[in-house]
Amino acid sequence: MTLIGRTGATPPDLSRVRPYGDTIDDGQIQLAFTLPVPFGEEAREAARQVLRQMGLGDPRIYHMHDLGEGYTYFIAYGRFEATIDFTSIHVAKVESSRMDFYAVNAFVREHIGRKVTILGACTGTDAHSVGIDAIMNMKGYAGEYGLERYPMFNAFNLGMQVQNEDLIAQAIEKKADALLVSQIVTQKDVHIRNLAELIDMLEAEGMRERLIVVCGGPRITHELALELGFDAGFSAGATAPDVASFVVHEMLKRKLA
Repeated sequence: MTLIGRTGATPPDLSRVRPYGDTIDDGQIQLAFTLPVPFGEEAREAARQVLRQMGLGDPRIYHMHDLGEGYTYFIAYGRFEATIDFTSIHVAKVESSRMDFYAVNAFVREHIGRKVTILGACTGTDAHSVGIDAIMNMKGYAGEYGLERYPMFNAFNLGMQVQNEDLIAQAIEKKADALLVSQIVTQKDVHIRNLAELIDMLEAEGMRERLIVVCGGPRITHELALELGFDAGFSAGATAPDVASFVVHEMLKRKLA
């Protein structure tokens, strides 16, 4: 294969895709990992064997660093021998059309006729509010205003380490239309247990069908969100218009306006 975009280039065969580093189709992959072994040549060989066990050819250790106390960090390269059929890949995605700040507010005025109340929180023991702040805070993220700036939204950022029961209590008090839940810290799949618990509690309170419930974070996919009972899931990189567009379209679709 040759690189697409250059004069006379042939488009890559999307039915036979592999990673590349220097040239298309060379299969080169860079990895970084730590092994609980003491620094030394034995550690280097152990790292090579890790790459071989992963099925990577020509394993090379470009950098290794002694972390102390019997741990060694590696940066390594290997060659991925197989290919991926990109044309066969189908994933669950949020299908709502994206509107900008002005279009979202115009949509709410025309189709909903009142302000939309949204509560956002980083829930459970998670103390990393960067995700929910990017969506909610007035200053926004990546050049997009946060929901607090939207004139047709009542947006409440409840912050971090908000327990599910407290989020539900605030939803009742503020007569929320939508809940946005951010999960950044996800060790040992704690985010899955926390998100599932929220849906269970909403169903127990008889509130689930009256709310749009959205989750987001680095390990959140739309598919996972649907499996857990949420209406949508947004991964890292989503901004306020993505979320707002989905919420207002879903409100209209479910006649929650």
